[in-house]
Amino acid sequence: MPLSRPAITAALPGVALAVVIGVAATLIGRAVPVLGGPVPAVVLGALVGWLVRRRRQQDHGTADLGGLQPGVKFASSRVLQAAVVLLGAQLSIAEVLRIGGETLPVMVTTLVVCLVAAWGIGRLLRVSSTLRTLIGVGTGICGASAIAAVTPVVGAASAEVAYALSTIFLCNIAAVFVFPLVGHALGLSQHAFGVFAGTAVNDTSSVVATATIYGRQATDTAVVVKLVRTLMIIPIVVGLAGLEARRTARAQPDPADGPRRAGGVRVLRLVPWFLVGFLVVVLLRTTGVLPAAAAPGFSAAATFLITVALAAVGVSTDFAALRRAGFRPMLLGIALWVLVAATSLGVQAAFGQL
Repeated sequence: MPLSRPAITAALPGVALAVVIGVAATLIGRAVPVLGGPVPAVVLGALVGWLVRRRRQQDHGTADLGGLQPGVKFASSRVLQAAVVLLGAQLSIAEVLRIGGETLPVMVTTLVVCLVAAWGIGRLLRVSSTLRTLIGVGTGICGASAIAAVTPVVGAASAEVAYALSTIFLCNIAAVFVFPLVGHALGLSQHAFGVFAGTAVNDTSSVVATATIYGRQATDTAVVVKLVRTLMIIPIVVGLAGLEARRTARAQPDPADGPRRAGGVRVLRLVPWFLVGFLVVVLLRTTGVLPAAAAPGFSAAATFLITVALAAVGVSTDFAALRRAGFRPMLLGIALWVLVAATSLGVQAAFGQL
């Protein structure tokens, strides 16, 4: 969706801050290659965000980002999505189909395990059914995007959405630091780690960041797996809409009251624009319109944009909100995160892919 001139103006300060942090993180990554750019970007961003919130609290009585918020939000979402589109320059249609087909059993199994565990563990922890659903789809599919898509369908309250997002965000940040260490400890190949990151990490930004730390081939695989996994949001949302419509119909027998919510689900709107853009670039690369010689430049640009996006993610970290989320939803999210990671590795081992 195009941005208006006022929206662009409002976004400039936050985007500029993310770019500055991204440049600093890139320089640190070059000086210490084992770190790369994304990890320092998250750390520096979180530090800067904490300082900004603290200063705002002292001066204005509100611990927010002020005028930086629009740009930080833009950089953490749109910039990252643009990076995903650019990553398509390194792949062909044949590679996308091959990776997607090979990893489909892992994706389906992890999703089923996650949703079933969210229902069972959530009940044991006495987490509300709506919050269980939000955390379950957020962990099993695509983090904040899945939560946003499901929220109007299940009628989630804003507090429940905030709890779910905080939980998913914590696990995403942890994955960026922990998963590459796990991959090296287990001796995972680039392909195996890409599948692992693509199925066991939640938001696209964290998937790409985690895989980028491990290697370029891991990133290519993780992006394909993640984007195919994102498409699973369509049947999940449609299914939830149908269940909610039946539940509403039981409570309100009048046909005029019941099925409206199901009819309101527009499937095409659930397909993210960057997935379409990624496939278009892959098609251009496959047909030769985009020459192979351009791939390294696209890759370098994508890596920098990922670093900028992760800097914005770090700045947007609200530690107070994470504390307010409470231990039960957080415990559920962490349990699902660990379970999905273990399932991903287990299914790969069962299929001889490790």
